[in-house]
Amino acid sequence: MSPQLLFWIPAALRFLVCLVGAGLIWFFFGATAGLVIAMLGLAALAYTQLHYLYRLNRWLDNPTHSKLPDGWGAWTDIFARLYRMRRDDEKNQIELAEWLARFRQAMSLLPDGVVIMDDVLFLEWCNPAAQQHLGLQLERDKGMRVTNLIRNPAFIDYIILGRYEQPLTLSVKERKLIVQIIPFENRRQILVTHDATESERIDMMRRDFIANASHELRTPLTVINGFLEIALAQPNLDAQVRTSHLKLMTEQGQRMQNLIGDMLTLTRLESVDYPVRSERVLVKPLMEGILEEARALSAGKHQITLQVDGPNLQGSADELRSAFSNLVSNAVRYTPQDGSIYLSWERRINGAQFVVRDTGIGISQEHIARLTERFYRVDKSRSRETQGTGLGLAIVRHVLLRHHATLGVESVPDKGSTFTVSFPVNMLLEEFVPVPAPVSH
Repeated sequence: MSPQLLFWIPAALRFLVCLVGAGLIWFFFGATAGLVIAMLGLAALAYTQLHYLYRLNRWLDNPTHSKLPDGWGAWTDIFARLYRMRRDDEKNQIELAEWLARFRQAMSLLPDGVVIMDDVLFLEWCNPAAQQHLGLQLERDKGMRVTNLIRNPAFIDYIILGRYEQPLTLSVKERKLIVQIIPFENRRQILVTHDATESERIDMMRRDFIANASHELRTPLTVINGFLEIALAQPNLDAQVRTSHLKLMTEQGQRMQNLIGDMLTLTRLESVDYPVRSERVLVKPLMEGILEEARALSAGKHQITLQVDGPNLQGSADELRSAFSNLVSNAVRYTPQDGSIYLSWERRINGAQFVVRDTGIGISQEHIARLTERFYRVDKSRSRETQGTGLGLAIVRHVLLRHHATLGVESVPDKGSTFTVSFPVNMLLEEFVPVPAPVSH
């Protein structure tokens, strides 16, 4: 049976009962009494309907907090259906609120900024990344026009032109942002911001690295090719000159080999495919080997001393040897003849330290912050004289990062420098010395 019939049948029955009752009164008590009873019955039915309409109207004024009224007759079904509709609506509201909370939580974790605006660019919501990128504050700026909050001429032109197919590049607070507006629904738009500062810096470092590496390799190749051309053009070249040329070519070839070796080392240290191969590193023999290498490089021109009073380490012996050797060889190269170099490995309260102190030429303060950059040289001419590749301190920095260590530099021009490598406690190996058992008699 259709819902319409289910609604009309009870109403028709109540109306029929009223008419039958009035007819019986008419039959027994006369027409006047019958008409009065009929009018009273119809009035009662009308009052009942108006009463429930009034209660329904009051409930509709505040459907979320007011209790749904009870019904009679057809109103029972109406109120039951309204109750089911309200219950379904409340369930949908809860689900929508949960979905919105999950959406905002997910948007809050995005590294890119997300700003939701209405069709006239009034701010409705933004995530923390957008607040950081654009200097917004949701509590303060909600309901304000975005063009009044981001006062950038390029951004305003982008909004006016409405060419949202292509992103816009903005410089905001020393950051490079990629901005794009995406239409969303009919009356909303999404502003997406991507911070490209770090990727731009990495691209610049890559370009600089390629340019510097090409320059460093070009110089020895030019020398070698030049001498080879001379040798081909002059077969009867004087033996002494030929020997001098061969010596210079050998030196330049060795320089290229060292440079390529350092570049490969840096690439390996930066790669996630080569994790630290942790092992027990015996520091004392490691330091003694570095001391012998330093004395061989010095050829007796410097006074080099070593003091070892600290624990062993957990890490890669090869990487640590490379880092320590770079620091010590730099001290030898940049310390004038008869200067002194002091090496020490000692325990500290919060770990252990490897110190390289020299009486060399020193470094000005403006250069210290950039010492570990690739190919950065304080004095380029002197670096070439000392056969440096410009990658030594960059290798040191990456090795220390892999071993959770830090590098500190203190230097005074013409007086000397102190390089301090600090290792945390968790990288140290405390040696266990067994206590002999007492001998029983």
